[in-house]
Amino acid sequence: MTEDTSSEPFDILVIGAGPAGSAAAFCAARAGLRVALVDKARFPRDKLCGGLFTGRSRAYYREVFGQEFETDRAVNLSEIEFWYQDRRLARLSDIPPVNLTMRRDLDATLLDHALAAGAVDFTGRAIATLDDAGVSLRDGTRLEASVLIGADGVNSITARHLFGAPFDKETIGFGLEIEATPEEQPPKDHPLRIDFAAATWGYGWSFPKQHSTTVGVGGLHAPNPDMKAHFSAYLQSLDLPDDTRRFKGHYLPFGDFRKAPGRAHILLAGDAAGLVDPITGEGIALAMKSGQLAAEAATAALRDGRPETAYTRYHTALRDMHRSLRIARMLRPIIFAPRWQGAFTRTFERSGTVRMQYMRLLAGEVEYPELARAVLRRLPRYLMNRIRRSRGPI
Repeated sequence: MTEDTSSEPFDILVIGAGPAGSAAAFCAARAGLRVALVDKARFPRDKLCGGLFTGRSRAYYREVFGQEFETDRAVNLSEIEFWYQDRRLARLSDIPPVNLTMRRDLDATLLDHALAAGAVDFTGRAIATLDDAGVSLRDGTRLEASVLIGADGVNSITARHLFGAPFDKETIGFGLEIEATPEEQPPKDHPLRIDFAAATWGYGWSFPKQHSTTVGVGGLHAPNPDMKAHFSAYLQSLDLPDDTRRFKGHYLPFGDFRKAPGRAHILLAGDAAGLVDPITGEGIALAMKSGQLAAEAATAALRDGRPETAYTRYHTALRDMHRSLRIARMLRPIIFAPRWQGAFTRTFERSGTVRMQYMRLLAGEVEYPELARAVLRRLPRYLMNRIRRSRGPI
């Protein structure tokens, strides 16, 4: 073990170098602060994720990093299929463009941006302990900072330090995923595909990439005690080999955002704060944006000489995002509640307007307050009340 203690504290310590952490480190470093960026992994590294990079993601990428998202390593699609119980509901062409990325490439690019801005690289170095002042790495290094930003994913050790557990299994989601080889499913021969009800309160996905196809099933964890059975059935429906040894699982914090994502000088961003769209499952966009907001709150607090006010500033900055996620949770039963799903899919199949609105949502071209107003105008009050009562385990 090497002894490498840091005598000079950092201004900000960012834990986790995914989209939220790299965005936070980039923004703080660009503001002139001394930033340490820690992650147990060495980059590039693989990451379980569908890799959907929407119009919202592109807009936030441009806003955070000041440049356009380069699509040379992404698959850029303008066609999508929707299925329900092995029946194709619709095949849509000329949809708002979506990019399908490999997180291995995307996250390495975002980390490069953060390091180029001046963040100090502590990736590939696991944390042994974390406390209010900083972290001790397993190699003996001690890092301390005035503000800590936990962007360390759904299994966040920062959230565990703050709250005793990173999440509640009864309210969180869970997904299984494989990378199908070109021999099993040639990406160029298959459109972007989403299967409603492939899992209870969830869906299945088949996302073609440049050299593979990401195939998965995800849904709320509590009503899916045997997600492997759902995934096996989904793979069989796609004529893919059903080999459970290839299954890779991960928790999905969609729809269970933390109403208090931090305290005083410790903030949570991205998946660690549960900032994932509860309908589409999109997390990359909200991760980057929350990382930016966390960095801006920390920067303002430090410039005022009051690092303990960082959380209050951050929580205020998250107000619109939290409001949007609350509205999405209200709307989610319309799409995913088993008792309503048949009615929704029939409407989806018949209504071009409903399909267009869903695609605009998936592409990040419409926000939930706007969508909710459109839905509420079309649904009788008694039906909305019944839907609220049927929300299920959310």
